[in-house]
Parts: sequence; structure tokens; C-alpha cells
Amino acid sequence: MYITSMADEELKKYRLSSMEEPSDELLEALMERVGAAARESTFRAEAAKQRMQANVLVQIANKKAHWGI
Repeated sequence: MYITSMADEELKKYRLSSMEEPSDELLEALMERVGAAARESTFRAEAAKQRMQANVLVQIANKKAHWGI
């Protein structure tokens, strides 16, 4: 994969603009970075959702116990 050999500085300094076309390798590296960020964001969102669901289940169980249901 090209992203591992491309310097981070080269990726950081590149900005998409209408004045400059990225090379295929640079575009692939940029797209890989975006994909990795999206996967990480999805993973974190799913973990947060699971924590919230578990918290709601605990709250429901506590209320049922309190109300004797």
C-alpha cells in the first residue's frame, strides 16, 4: 500500500484545490486516510451506543426494582 511509504508531511501539506490535480498515488493515500478515519469514527460511535444502551438497561432494572415490577 502506498500510504505507508508516503511521508506524512506530504499528505499534510497537500490541499485539494481546483488549481492542482493529485497524483493517483496521492489520491489513493488521501482516500485511505479518510477511510481509516471513517472506520475509527464508526467504531467509536458504536462503542458509545453500546455503553448508552447498557446504561439504559441498568436504569430500567433499577426503576423496576424500585417500583417492585
